[in-house]
Amino acid sequence: MYFTFDMVFYGGLRVADMSTDGRWCFVALWVTPRSRPSTVRWSLLKQRLEDVCPSALASILTPVSPPVPEAKRVLLLQVCSSDRTGLLHDVAQKLWEMELTIHKIKVSTSPDGRAVDLFFVTDNRNKQPWKKRAEEVTNQLKEFLGEPCSLCEISLAGSECGGLTCFPLPATITKDIFYEDPATFEKGNTKSEKINSRSEHHANEVVVTVENSTSPVHSLVQLTCKSRKSLLYDCLRTVKDFSLKVAHGRIGMLENGNSEISLFVLGPSGQRITNVQDQKSLAQCVEEEVGHPVRIKVGTRGPDTELLVATPIEKCGRGRPRVLYDVTLALKMLDICIFKADIGRHDYNEKRWEIYRFLLVDREEFSLTCARMRNLIVDQVRHILLG
Repeated sequence: MYFTFDMVFYGGLRVADMSTDGRWCFVALWVTPRSRPSTVRWSLLKQRLEDVCPSALASILTPVSPPVPEAKRVLLLQVCSSDRTGLLHDVAQKLWEMELTIHKIKVSTSPDGRAVDLFFVTDNRNKQPWKKRAEEVTNQLKEFLGEPCSLCEISLAGSECGGLTCFPLPATITKDIFYEDPATFEKGNTKSEKINSRSEHHANEVVVTVENSTSPVHSLVQLTCKSRKSLLYDCLRTVKDFSLKVAHGRIGMLENGNSEISLFVLGPSGQRITNVQDQKSLAQCVEEEVGHPVRIKVGTRGPDTELLVATPIEKCGRGRPRVLYDVTLALKMLDICIFKADIGRHDYNEKRWEIYRFLLVDREEFSLTCARMRNLIVDQVRHILLG
């Protein structure tokens, strides 16, 4: 049983049980809405879960060679509209509702105040005929944006667009994001900020153990850390990248605000993880990925203020769900406009990353050059991303 758990990524997960007999999987999730009053679209959640789960009929029939899945088309969506605070966030939300996944974007603002946005997306429905689906997407988006939208077109992205290829990172970005320790690089260089960073790191400490004494058949991966949004996702995507199978698992809330995750797993060969070095490697990787799942930094890029957000890409090629939605929501809540935006996939240190870059519009009432405002942006983005 392999898990990705994109569907519960944003819910207020309280308790979860997972088990399998090698043929059927049982997953029970106890969740609470994160907002009051509740705005959870339960019918859409049910639909998405049904779409990603395999058919029960397929488990009853005689196994046959699985069909080769059709490669998803990379589409280019062009939108031109009057610029305003929160525009990118609103478009990202609408595309998510229409089951389009955003992989890359190119966003800029013209001198006359028009936002010119290019979205490289894939259609999760991936159904024919394509022309009817394209009309549906453009019509809904035009209706959503209203009169300020002067252009909305979607077409197949040509080979000149580069697809989803990973490129080498510019040296300026690798220095800004990867050269410093992930536990402290988001903070400034003052003494007080370093002290706060250490205390915060201690409060968010992740403890991971891997052992074979609990079960005669499986290895137990046990994790304890502060409860937060997307915790289960980060744990399971790491386990998945190690090609481990989860036979039974449970996540529970502790009284002190922490969460405890217990996973009984088997290695790629169907056996327990007996090699001590492999156990240490797994524990260290889970600790790192759960403790520091995203990297966020605000810096100066020439005369502009730039927000950088880096998230790892799963080995299967799937990026972290709805990062663009969350980051743009945080900026919208702070009433900060985006002048330019870009998403790209890059290789660094034998790992693939999705890098989000936003050039922000400075304002007279609060300057983005001051350390207090930049720390506020980092904290707000982290809060929306991780809760």
